[in-house]
Amino acid sequence: MKRVGREFFIRDVLEVAPGLLGKYLVRVGDDGNADRYLITETEAYRGEEDLACHARKGKTPRTKVMYEKGGVLYVYLVYGIHWMLNIVTGPEEQPQAALIRCLKNAEGPGILTKMLEIGKDFNGEDLAVSRRMWIENGVNPVPYRAATRVGIDYAGETWKNKPWRYIMTDH
Repeated sequence: MKRVGREFFIRDVLEVAPGLLGKYLVRVGDDGNADRYLITETEAYRGEEDLACHARKGKTPRTKVMYEKGGVLYVYLVYGIHWMLNIVTGPEEQPQAALIRCLKNAEGPGILTKMLEIGKDFNGEDLAVSRRMWIENGVNPVPYRAATRVGIDYAGETWKNKPWRYIMTDH
């Protein structure tokens, strides 16, 4: 399979997030073996105007990686226990990210990061050159459905009801 290049990620998150479905997340373990996982669900967060996006308050030490050009990882801790794996998208200084919500056989963002042993040390990792994680082409396009995002009631009705969660329907 072929590694996805940076150009794929330097697009709007509303194109990248559904475009990740059917691709493979590759994780190289400490033993040097590469395992491939089918991406089955993603969620889009789109800039400072998106009240559900961490960038809504502008560039901070936590969110500065979101302002880099697409293709780097944004990894953060939620509820003090679960790491969330996001891929920054778009051009530099336009903070957007696609949350990887589910992989085949790993239903949930906290479950998949635990399974793949992803933590804070992956924050800022560049998928275009990384030796321990990247995205490979798979079967695209794939059938999917859009749904509302999860766990963002704080963002208000308009933002919580955006159909920016993408779920592969045939896997």
